[in-house]
Amino acid sequence: MKLINSIRFQPRIQAYSLILVLVFLSSCSQTSNTSPVFPKIEKKINGLSFVASPRKVTDSVIAPVIDINANWVTLMPFGFMRDSDNPQIQYNNDRQWWGESKEGIKHTAMLFKERGIKVMLKPQLWVGRGNFTGHIKMDTEENWVLLENQYEIFILDFASHAQEIGFDMFCIGTELNTFVSNRPEYWVNLINKIRKVYKGKITYAENWDTYSKVPFWSKLDYIGVDAYFPLSSSKNITLKMLNEGWNKHKKSLRELSHREEKQILFTEYGYRSTNYTAREPWSSGGNSVNSENQKIALKALFDNFWMEPWFAGGFLWKWYDHINPSRESISTDYTPQNKPAEIVIKENYGKNY
Repeated sequence: MKLINSIRFQPRIQAYSLILVLVFLSSCSQTSNTSPVFPKIEKKINGLSFVASPRKVTDSVIAPVIDINANWVTLMPFGFMRDSDNPQIQYNNDRQWWGESKEGIKHTAMLFKERGIKVMLKPQLWVGRGNFTGHIKMDTEENWVLLENQYEIFILDFASHAQEIGFDMFCIGTELNTFVSNRPEYWVNLINKIRKVYKGKITYAENWDTYSKVPFWSKLDYIGVDAYFPLSSSKNITLKMLNEGWNKHKKSLRELSHREEKQILFTEYGYRSTNYTAREPWSSGGNSVNSENQKIALKALFDNFWMEPWFAGGFLWKWYDHINPSRESISTDYTPQNKPAEIVIKENYGKNY
């Protein structure tokens, strides 16, 4: 009888087993495809990269920032290296502009904070003869250790300054991919040291073509990307061209965000008001003034990213404390000030995404 019953119920048992397997597989599939739930933020980071001033700034610099609906600014003091293989870093000396000094940083930050604008401190390196920071590489182990010690002094000094003033975010480095890839353990230890000194949110700004290779995103609060992605080689661009150009880059950014469960932050983004502005946005591009190109490029970026839950916002490169209309270079510069692109920034920064 037991044998008969077992034979009689075997098809049903097999059916139940199959159902359980399917339910399990379905559950696994749903889990793997579920997007991470990112913390609810009151408003996107609608930021400006505020260029250090050679002179003491006053309240007059705040009004234009508020008028364009920005709610964040980043301040950028520089440390200087003579060459990409020289480990010495000099900073906070008398030859630097007032806005890069500790006094200038504190004064400028407090002006913004008093008006409700949040601030990020983003210390950066400048290499002699305009060499790219991503190429910083030492030729001996001794020099690597010297560079590590020099950079630790530099960045922890500013991290302490950021904590003292009450900066809302701190960027631990900018476009240092060779340094990062060659010394990953150093960077993990450095992050731990920064966390002990500075208690706010931290990020790191990596270049558009190497951000996927950074090994320590999980230890930061945001994935910082300097978003100078090449989108179109056309002299005169259209929204359709740029939307198509963004497709593959947007997919890669979204996948990294979901994998690391961190929001993407454009630590820098911007376009010059020239021909060919979307061909190589990190370079000089064309020399002819083309304000419409800048306007279209910025609109395409807003349209593609600001609605995304995995995207935290970004800092426009760049914004000056004062614009001199007689400066011819401003007409092709990255700043949108006194150009049609300024309207695009104001409209999009004024939206509640």
